[in-house]
Amino acid sequence: MRMAVIDPWTRPEYAPPRASRPGEPPVNPWTLDFEGFDPAAEGLREALCTLGNGRFATRGATPDGAGRTPGTYAAGCFNRLDSTVAGRVVSNEDMVNLPDWLPVAFATPGSDWFDPATDGLLDYRHELDLRHGVLLRLLRWRDAAGRVTRVRQRRLVSMADPRLAALETEFVPENWSGPMRVRTVLDGRVANRGVARYRELRGDHLTGHATGIEDDLAWLTATTRSSGITVAFAARADCAVPAREATREPDRITAEYRLDLVEGEPVTLSKVVALVTSRDPAISDARSTAVRAVRLAPGFDTLLARHRAAWDRLWERARLDVDGPETSQIVHLHVFHLLQTLSPHTADIDAGVPARGLHGEAYRGHVFWDELFVMPWLNLRFPDISLGLLRYRWRRLPEARAAARAAGFAGAMFPWQSASDGTEQTQTLHLNPDSGRWLPDHSHLQRHAGLAIAYNIWQHYLATGTMRPWCAELLIDIARFFSSLAEADPESGRYEIRGVMGPDEYHDGYPGAESPGLDNNAYTNVMTVWLLLRAADTLELFPEFQGTAEEAERWHDITRRMRVDFHDGVISQFTGYAGLEELDWERYRGVRRLDRALEAAGDDVNRYRASKQADTLMLFYLLTADELLALLLRLGYPCEPGLIHRTIHYYLARTSHGSTLSALVHAWVLARSDRAGSWRFFHEALISDIQDVQHGTTAEGVHLGAMAGTLDLLQRCYLGMELRRDGLRLNPVLPDRLGTMSLTIRYRGARFFIDADRESAWINENMLRCGASRTFTSDQGGTSMAATGDLGRRIIYHRERLGLTREQLAERTGMAAGYVKYLEENPETLATGTLGRLAAALETTVESLLGGGLDRPPGRGPAAAHPMLESLDRDECLRLVAPGGVGRVAFSGLYGPTVLPVNYRLHEGAIVFRTAHGGPMDRDLRTGVEGMDIKIGFEVDRIDEARREGWSVLIQGPAHHVPPDEIERVVGSGVTPWAGGERELYIRIVPQRITGRRVHGL
Repeated sequence: MRMAVIDPWTRPEYAPPRASRPGEPPVNPWTLDFEGFDPAAEGLREALCTLGNGRFATRGATPDGAGRTPGTYAAGCFNRLDSTVAGRVVSNEDMVNLPDWLPVAFATPGSDWFDPATDGLLDYRHELDLRHGVLLRLLRWRDAAGRVTRVRQRRLVSMADPRLAALETEFVPENWSGPMRVRTVLDGRVANRGVARYRELRGDHLTGHATGIEDDLAWLTATTRSSGITVAFAARADCAVPAREATREPDRITAEYRLDLVEGEPVTLSKVVALVTSRDPAISDARSTAVRAVRLAPGFDTLLARHRAAWDRLWERARLDVDGPETSQIVHLHVFHLLQTLSPHTADIDAGVPARGLHGEAYRGHVFWDELFVMPWLNLRFPDISLGLLRYRWRRLPEARAAARAAGFAGAMFPWQSASDGTEQTQTLHLNPDSGRWLPDHSHLQRHAGLAIAYNIWQHYLATGTMRPWCAELLIDIARFFSSLAEADPESGRYEIRGVMGPDEYHDGYPGAESPGLDNNAYTNVMTVWLLLRAADTLELFPEFQGTAEEAERWHDITRRMRVDFHDGVISQFTGYAGLEELDWERYRGVRRLDRALEAAGDDVNRYRASKQADTLMLFYLLTADELLALLLRLGYPCEPGLIHRTIHYYLARTSHGSTLSALVHAWVLARSDRAGSWRFFHEALISDIQDVQHGTTAEGVHLGAMAGTLDLLQRCYLGMELRRDGLRLNPVLPDRLGTMSLTIRYRGARFFIDADRESAWINENMLRCGASRTFTSDQGGTSMAATGDLGRRIIYHRERLGLTREQLAERTGMAAGYVKYLEENPETLATGTLGRLAAALETTVESLLGGGLDRPPGRGPAAAHPMLESLDRDECLRLVAPGGVGRVAFSGLYGPTVLPVNYRLHEGAIVFRTAHGGPMDRDLRTGVEGMDIKIGFEVDRIDEARREGWSVLIQGPAHHVPPDEIERVVGSGVTPWAGGERELYIRIVPQRITGRRVHGL
């Protein structure tokens, strides 16, 4: 039976990116949909629909129309320009907006080029496929003459080949026939104009444009003005007709096509693009490499298939499932955008963590401390990416050392804002859009960026069990800087750190002070103590980095006598905080950027006990309660009962949450004392970008740290996952609203499966009650079943024999359901106790699960003593072959009967496989007579030698080549060729006769 093909124009629609309301269809957790055209919301949609692969990303701007903010950004591609602002020359380094490869315009006869903002738009929709990284655009448009045209566009930035991107456009005239004009463009007339408050600054980063045509390919090159990076784009249009004309300008190249459309018949044009920069490895020159890359690139369907397969592999490692389609959708969105910015492709290039992703120009693409919120999640899934991000910092260690020396300190002083070379890129002026005034910016005093780098090094070590020597060198040099930053005060007998800023950017100095900076920021001082203790641990691993005895004594002394201030029974954010005024919070209720509002009113936020985001509370985010109290006791401060609880609620009442990171940190610190309050903050962190809670900031780029932080909060906070030197500690406390959670992590080389609900959690085969704690290690010694797969098949056999689901077997064994699934599908090494529990739950023996020594090469095992043969009906046969896999086709070939193996899929009721054009199977399955098919046989079997049983299914029917107009549907089946390579010929067998047998041996 053939399954009906669902027309995307008639299938049920999903809700836009928000929770569904009563009577509306449910939210799809794997798609983000936008209905209609709303010019005011286009910036938000463009940012959320950005597509990237970790090397470069392109905003979800429309390929046509005037009201668009195009942006393509390559990781690590920066340029510096000088601008005159408020009578001063300021220098800013920006992530460069590269030439626009998207434009594809179209027009019906006698009409202007289509613009979604014009009249005549009948239907309009964007759908972002989060599972496979594809942006779908669907529209219906009626021109002034009444002609209705349906347009479908699919876009990808390849995760399989990080140099390639593609846009496919399909036109279907609904009530007319005639010529459609289509224009494709590579446009170098771009600048950094994506952030309104930066528009008084120069954004013309590209110069030296050139264009050309080589055979049927167009190319465009440009160079960044000061950094001298050459950028090259090459494009190919796959279309049934050649271009009618091409227009070359120095900074723009255009090709125009005429498509002869017939009513109801689809016509497709695909644009395949390559992006190469002179920073790339393994290139001769950017232009020729881009041209060659696009010339060798396959068609859109093959690009899509490879791209989807690459995303499938990423999601296998990044799996994080939660209850509820709305929450699940946002979790998937956050994983998606994190991996688009920081993918395995990022690991090999010199790039850090841009605070706003590769999604827009806010913060100029600079690298702050956001890796503090990003790397803990990556460490447990993609430690190679994390290592690449640490290497970005290590490569800039010489500049950090130079900065420390220039400021009179030892070690390495990392900048608050970093870009290309590791020098300080923090602006000296910033614009207050509320007052229109340019104001001094002192945020370079946030020395705690180095603390974040050191924390990340230690977390990577705990997650992987490995500390690279260069990571140790990096951590120790940061420790030397903070040791030299601390000054001994002879009056108090304490060490003090003066003239810095903490994470709360509202406070950059004391009211009325002549110079900026604060003394003894609690976060900075306590984390310095933590850092020096970790540096001492690191020197035990790498004694070759040991300093002098005097240095070791100084470090030890600082960890005993660092100053921390207290007031009103809470930790003071900094010395003198208690003397600040209380703000009239009723007057400023709901104002997130108090600094701007107060400055516009002639006031100064430095006067008040008001925080932009968590500052002191960051201590409770990075350290467990036990760790923090131990540090304070080590410093000689008596920790009165309730100190942590009082401190949390004191600052919670005085924070305006002017940063998306603020809700994240507050959700974390409330997790164990106020579950409902924690969930409210967690929900705000979840929706901060998808609902643009800060009113316009998401359009300038997503908040990558907050996105990644929500994922880390789920795993490390709500699951209570603590990485320690002696193992992995789990102490779950899930909010009531969260329901269930399931995820996979890799800890020190071992794969762990975790399922949790409000009452219990399972980690592989271990169950514990929520609110309890237990430490696990990565030692998985025991019996190895590597490279056999037989254990999984025997688990399935016994489970199905007992009529158990995977979840029921997991409950019997006390394992995670995800772990049971993994054991059934993959070879694995199991401990003896685990095998024993499995055998008991399956009512068999360990020896039986291991095969009892009966495994032999296929076909050489003894026959069963009393086999039973069972005939299988058609439905059972189709059920057995439905998962796909390897089968055999048999037919009469040129040299007689031929049997060949193929990878297959069951697609729309037919068997589909791939082979090569012109190959033996292609030739032998062609009759030469149109409409006449050759009948062939297709067979699949599964044999368990140890159990002396199995099944076999034979399908007979006509085989034919899948016609071009059906290829797209068949490509979606995901079938891969048995022999690898291109092999783009799809063969379909339509079953006419299906028979099957099952042999029961034992």
